[in-house]
Amino acid sequence: MKLRTISAAGLMLALAGCNTIPMPSMASSNPVSARWVGQSAGRFFASYGPPISDHDAGGGRVYNWRGGYKTVKISGEDAKKGRSAGGRLHLSCKADITTSSDYVIRSIEILGDMPGTTGSSYCAELLAPPEQAKS
Repeated sequence: MKLRTISAAGLMLALAGCNTIPMPSMASSNPVSARWVGQSAGRFFASYGPPISDHDAGGGRVYNWRGGYKTVKISGEDAKKGRSAGGRLHLSCKADITTSSDYVIRSIEILGDMPGTTGSSYCAELLAPPEQAKS
């Protein structure tokens, strides 16, 4: 009888170790996810504008967000290579933001991005500026 009790206790401890919360693997490699996963979606939308649509997603919601519309003047090599018409570049960002039932961001999937003014990702420049990405 004691052997069964000890075996059951050992099995319960082993199973308890399997109960972990997976962290998004992209958060460390994606500055936008690193900045916003775990934060309130309300804070995100207050900072960058409301979503254009949303739908249910397994106990949470997925918000389709578009924003960061900006036109910048470019010159030099980029203009010569035909990167924009008339020396102007129209920037924007598109993302799906998945939240938990308590409105906390679980993931951000960038759906539309383009080269930014200082790097390869306008969405990263907009949503996770270097000074904020470190926090």
